[in-house]
Amino acid sequence: MKRKNLKKLLAALALPLSLLALAPQTYAATPDTAASAKIATQLKAEENTPLVVAEQGSFAVGGSTKEKGGTFSSKTFLEPTGQTAYGDHAYAFYQKPMHPKKYPLIFEHGGAQTKRTWESTPDGREGFQNIFLREGFSTYLIDQPRIGEAGLALEADNGKNPYAANPMYADHTMFMLCRVGTYENGQPTVFKGSAFPNTKEAINQFQRTWTPYTGQLDDDVSADALAALFEKTGPAILVTHSMGGTVGWRTPFRTDKVKAIVAFEPGGTPFLFPEGEVPQAETPVYAPVSATAKAVPLADFEKLTKVPMILFYGDYIPDHPVEEVGPDKWRSEYDMAKKFVAAVNRHGGDATLVHLPDIGIKGNTHFLMADKNNLDIAALMEEWLKEKGLTDHE
Repeated sequence: MKRKNLKKLLAALALPLSLLALAPQTYAATPDTAASAKIATQLKAEENTPLVVAEQGSFAVGGSTKEKGGTFSSKTFLEPTGQTAYGDHAYAFYQKPMHPKKYPLIFEHGGAQTKRTWESTPDGREGFQNIFLREGFSTYLIDQPRIGEAGLALEADNGKNPYAANPMYADHTMFMLCRVGTYENGQPTVFKGSAFPNTKEAINQFQRTWTPYTGQLDDDVSADALAALFEKTGPAILVTHSMGGTVGWRTPFRTDKVKAIVAFEPGGTPFLFPEGEVPQAETPVYAPVSATAKAVPLADFEKLTKVPMILFYGDYIPDHPVEEVGPDKWRSEYDMAKKFVAAVNRHGGDATLVHLPDIGIKGNTHFLMADKNNLDIAALMEEWLKEKGLTDHE
C-alpha cells in the first residue's frame, strides 16, 4: 500500500476538526476505497489456507468476592452460611500466531451477546477472530462479567433488564433493532440489498447467539474487568461492538494500556462527554431506545483524547425520522456518535467516524463483522491500524 494513497483514504474518512467544531452533524465522506482493496484481496486469498496457532488458552480476569456471614458447617453443607461467592470477572479465550504482531486485539461483545460475536458468522464463514489471527494478531475474545462463560455474578438482576431471564422472547425485537430487516406476516424479511447472509439457517444461527444476563447489568463492573485484562496482556488494541462501546470508553480511565479503540456501531449504552458538555439526543419514534449520554469529569474524558479511535456504522440508518423502530433507533445513536467524535476532537483527540454507505460500502447491518462483506470491513480496520503504526511485529 503506497503511503500517499493511504493518507488520501484516511483524510477522506476523517471528520475534520473545524467541521466537527462548527457543525458536527453534517458529516459526509466519499473516499476512494481502493486503499483497503489490496488487504481485502489478501484476506480472501488466505481464507481457505490452514490456520496455524502457536498458543491458545483461556482464563478468568478481574472480578471480586463476597462473603456470607456465619460459620460454615458440614452439617449444613449446601447452605451459603460462612462461604464465599466469586464473580464479576471476565472470561478470556486467546490465540497467538507463530510470529505475532506487537499489539494484540482484544474483542469485546455487545449487549446480550458473548465472544461468539467474533467467531464464525451465521452462515459459517470465518469471523474476525480467525481473520485477524491470520493477519498475525494475537486475539483475545472476552465474555463480559455476568454473562456467558463469565456467568458468576455478585449482584442479582434488579428486574429491569428484559434479557436477564429465560425464555427470551425477543426474535422480532433483535431482528429489527439490528437492522437485519422486518417481520412480514410473522416471517423474518431481510432488507433489500442487505449484506446479511439471507438463508433460513443463517437467521436461525443469528437468533441463537443471544445470551441472557446472569446478574445486574453494570458497565463499570465490565470496564473494571476489561482494564484488568489490559493490565495482564500489556498494551493492546480494543475492538468493541454495540453496547460494549461505553465499556470501551471507560476502560482508558482505568488503565493506560489501551493503544487504540475500534468501535463497531457503539450504542445502546451511554456515550461519554465532559461535564457541562452533554448534548441532547435525537428522539427516535420509539423513545425508550433513544441514544443516551453521560457526563464524566474532564480529567477522565481527556484520557480518551490520548487514544486514537475509529467508529464504524453500517447501512439502513435514515437521516430523518422513520416509523421503523430499528433504523430510527440507530438514527438517534449515529447522531450521538457524531457529537461524541466532535467532543473528542474538540478536546485535542484523534477520533474518526465512518458511515460505510458514504464510502460506497452498502448493505451492512448492526453486525458488520459477520455480514457477507466482513472481509472488506476487516480490511478497513486493518488499514486504519496500519496508518496509526499499530501493525508492526514484535
